[in-house]
Amino acid sequence: MKVSRLLRETAQRFSHAGLHYGHGTHNAKEEAAWLISSVLGYLLEEEVAPTARQKIEALVRRRIRQRLPLAYLLKEAWLGEHAFYIDQRAIVPRSFIAELLRERFEPWLLREPKRALDLCTGSGCLAVLLALEFPKTRIDAADLSPQALAVARINIKQHDLGKRIRAVRSDLFGALGEQKYDLIISNPPYVTARSMRKLPKEYRHEPAMSLAAGKDGLDLVHRILVEAKPHLTPNGLLVCEIGGNRKALERAYPKIEFTWPETSDPGSVFILRRAQLPGNACSTTRQ
Repeated sequence: MKVSRLLRETAQRFSHAGLHYGHGTHNAKEEAAWLISSVLGYLLEEEVAPTARQKIEALVRRRIRQRLPLAYLLKEAWLGEHAFYIDQRAIVPRSFIAELLRERFEPWLLREPKRALDLCTGSGCLAVLLALEFPKTRIDAADLSPQALAVARINIKQHDLGKRIRAVRSDLFGALGEQKYDLIISNPPYVTARSMRKLPKEYRHEPAMSLAAGKDGLDLVHRILVEAKPHLTPNGLLVCEIGGNRKALERAYPKIEFTWPETSDPGSVFILRRAQLPGNACSTTRQ
């Protein structure tokens, strides 16, 4: 069997099985290509060795039967051009913030930050990308889950960034003291209660605490908006991903003028400067 036939047949099997995607791929063909290339290292038109076919077949069967995201099966996920270790202790890396990071958050970020915070870091992928993009920046990677932080530490070590990234267990800003940052990024849980009940099986293998965010999907975002200001320097920037909850957020904070930078998922990430944030829990909270 040649690679093209194996790719075609694997994609057909995935389509027939009714799998769901979104953990690094968008459709059956992309999923099949990623799985096959993870074993072969290529997708050239060559004969597939029997041992490789057996390994691919075992992965295909597990993907169909268990509905595990392929990233968990391969223990690997990609964000941009960088690969990360991943297992079921943390959500599969995916964030539109990575697109903005590649542009160094221009024109909103005025200079390379001295200190930055990746809040709700999960696997630590965004913290690593921050460190790679800004080689002089010191970064805190915070998460409430000790299991997710264990995965983050693996990625920090694999990218040799232990001297610049500190993984810290924290309920948002709770364990960060009075530390101030020039840049705070966050991809917090933002799935609504209604959507949680309808999640495909693939997403149910991910930690629920990394997805669920209450009735409007903004439980964590409300807290971030209220608590972030004291942790930002005077020209500090907050960058936060909220999925499809833009309308709910703007209804809740009519006095805040959010900036919605262009990404491949428009309206999923907002940017605010320190001066735009509410000063305390009594300011422009949910209405």
